Amino acid sequence: MGTMIGHVVPGLALALLGLWHSINTIRSYFLKGPAHFTVRFWYPWNSPPSKFKHMELFFILIFSVFTIVMQILDFPFLRFAFKLDNFEHATMFLHLAIFSGFTLCAELVQSLHVLSGVIGVLVASVFGQELFLLHFHSADHVGIEGHYHWLLQLIVFASFMAALAATFFPSSLSAAFVLSNSVVFQGCWFFNMGLMLWIPQFVPAGCTMRLSDDDMVGAVTCGSREADLRARALANLQFSWILAGIFIFTGCIALTLAAKYRPRDFPVEYEQLQSKGPEVHIAMNSFKQGQANL
Repeated sequence: MGTMIGHVVPGLALALLGLWHSINTIRSYFLKGPAHFTVRFWYPWNSPPSKFKHMELFFILIFSVFTIVMQILDFPFLRFAFKLDNFEHATMFLHLAIFSGFTLCAELVQSLHVLSGVIGVLVASVFGQELFLLHFHSADHVGIEGHYHWLLQLIVFASFMAALAATFFPSSLSAAFVLSNSVVFQGCWFFNMGLMLWIPQFVPAGCTMRLSDDDMVGAVTCGSREADLRARALANLQFSWILAGIFIFTGCIALTLAAKYRPRDFPVEYEQLQSKGPEVHIAMNSFKQGQANL
């Protein structure tokens, strides 16, 4: 994953997966209502044909296994290099493959509801192991590259805590919302790292990119302390801007679906007040006119 492709491709996959969960989470909440909403760690593809129902789980499993193989074979060189950082990257996807494989088996034997707690723990373990391996990474991430990876750890930590909250509080919309949006954030941040750290045109001013291993693996170094501080500040701004963009997008989705669907279990008093709105408005106008005549 220490290449532009190694960050951009997983980033796109995570961003799309997170958006899929964000849309379905909000839609499920408005369809079922607050009292019947339950967090889901995967969503079926309900359009015909029915054989595509488990497409999300198959996609995660196939993508994870493919990435593990590519890391072990040191893509694009396709050799057994036995690089420690490659095995660390492969281990991250190993836990993702375990989650998707177990969930798929539980769905096929129709035991998904009974094993929902176990699946939640597996989801939390995916982010927990990712955070563990990122924090104790064997690669020497220093300087601006280290700062980007430190910000990535903040996002993964949010995903880990949200996964735990969704497991212990399965009816919490907040936990599901944070979990799906943090996955989108991870994907966008991976994509952003691929651009800012591996494309010379995007490298911050005053910093240069050093390439090694046949121009496939690189690192960004800054020529002065001022340039380094400026690059870190730029990374912080990108972090905030990307998060703001995600919240704006998901907020628009929520408003759109709120206009289309209405939760089934709104309080009766609210429905009565809503239905009597025009009558109350007319009565208030009549009262005001009577006072004016007096």
